[in-house]
Amino acid sequence: MAAPHTVVVSTCDSTPILTDSPSSDVKRPQFGTRFLRDPRQVFQHNAWDNVEWTEEQEAAAKTKVEENSQPLPQEKQEDYDNRANEYWNDFYTIHENRFFKDRHWLFTEFPELAPGLRPQGHPEVPGTGGGPQASLDRGQSDDEFPGSRATYRILEVGCGVGNTVFPILKTNNDPGLFVYCCDFSSTAVELVKANPEYDPARCFAFVHDLSDGSASYPIAEGTLNVVVLIFVLSALHPDKMQASISRLARLLKPGGVMLLRDYGRYDMAQLRFKKGRCLSENFYVRGDGTRVYFFTQEELHELFTEAGLEKVQNLVDRRLQVNRGKQLTMYRVWIQCKYRRAQTQLHKPEEETHTGDAES
Repeated sequence: MAAPHTVVVSTCDSTPILTDSPSSDVKRPQFGTRFLRDPRQVFQHNAWDNVEWTEEQEAAAKTKVEENSQPLPQEKQEDYDNRANEYWNDFYTIHENRFFKDRHWLFTEFPELAPGLRPQGHPEVPGTGGGPQASLDRGQSDDEFPGSRATYRILEVGCGVGNTVFPILKTNNDPGLFVYCCDFSSTAVELVKANPEYDPARCFAFVHDLSDGSASYPIAEGTLNVVVLIFVLSALHPDKMQASISRLARLLKPGGVMLLRDYGRYDMAQLRFKKGRCLSENFYVRGDGTRVYFFTQEELHELFTEAGLEKVQNLVDRRLQVNRGKQLTMYRVWIQCKYRRAQTQLHKPEEETHTGDAES
């Protein structure tokens, strides 16, 4: 699942700074290499990397959010929650595979997705050998599931029409790779399966509601090397986020990682929302009925650590995008996280306590 784009107009004297999680001393290489050192040159390029806001900008953004924070009546909120599946099916029926571009940047930010780029020290996880298992539709014995014979397993949650899955399958040529992908929208999953690049010997697409605690995954617990959440958690109701992350954490092998990229607080998409679109604090409904939450690093850190995961990375990516024709500047704020299941066995978190966040 993913979201429409937005615009906020502004100008600022920006200094490139990488913002890391308060609880970490480790700095990663910066997201990009194009820095705005002279504000007069802002319209010379379409985008600038690692742009830090001034205190005045941050205060103005906070004020704007507070002005549009009156929540809709409870019955309207419940209606959007109950019809979430309908809204996402409508979205993919209209846009099919034309809305989002393939995410080739993933292999720079998350080299765990391709073995040749896997960072030094990434845990080698023992596999069962042999080729990937065939589709669940053929039937399995009790100890088998799709990809049960694979040696490296990736699950993407909220796969949409495959803008992450297909680049992984193209780039990662490990014969032991098996990729699972699921989405809330049955229309999106059908579009993935209809793609000529869909290979059931290497991939299994299925419909799944991440927020439904009673819905099981066709994957055994403790078997995944990587779980990927790209602009999907923000689509969930905040009250369902913690339980959803905790269930996903149990699918990871010891040493396995959960990768996330999602909307950050005061992203231009949040600042664009008008009155009458707020569902709860920092949680909104778009014109097409789909919903989106805007996170802080601290909120995401709490969600992952409550699920028993250890922090590897928690970063804010601030970008300045430019419309040179209209002379507009647009400030994007994304958060990128990487959390790992401990090498020692995770004890399951006690029945889902929580508060939360949310989308693709």
